[in-house]
Amino acid sequence: MYSDKVMDHFKNPRNIGELEDYNAVGTVGNPKCGDIMKIYMKIEDNIIKDISFKTFGCGAAVATSSMATEMVKGKTIEEALALTNKAVAEALDGLPPAKLHCSVLAEEAIKTAIADYYKKQGIDPKPIIGCNADCAHCCEH
Repeated sequence: MYSDKVMDHFKNPRNIGELEDYNAVGTVGNPKCGDIMKIYMKIEDNIIKDISFKTFGCGAAVATSSMATEMVKGKTIEEALALTNKAVAEALDGLPPAKLHCSVLAEEAIKTAIADYYKKQGIDPKPIIGCNADCAHCCEH
């Protein structure tokens, strides 16, 4: 059912926990399946210097959170914003159809954290990201 990469990221998640000195945070969830992802970022000079996550959910939710953090760590904000759920799923060698929503949540969590960072910088994130970091609407997906 799950690829070896999914199982590896589930059993040995990378970047797990809460960063001590984060300056951006994004939380998204899907009440229908119960998955909730929280992404913490330390952004300096437009670079994601550090990133971590806390996820409550199934193995695929943990694996997609782990993979997404690995894919954007050390990248520019623009590179992180280009991350797609499809890229996360492909990096994990695929997900079962019923678990693809987990990769969508991972993408949304990254973008929501960046939107939070922009808001803290006094920049309206909506024209850039399409999200204003009002996470209540994200939890409806």
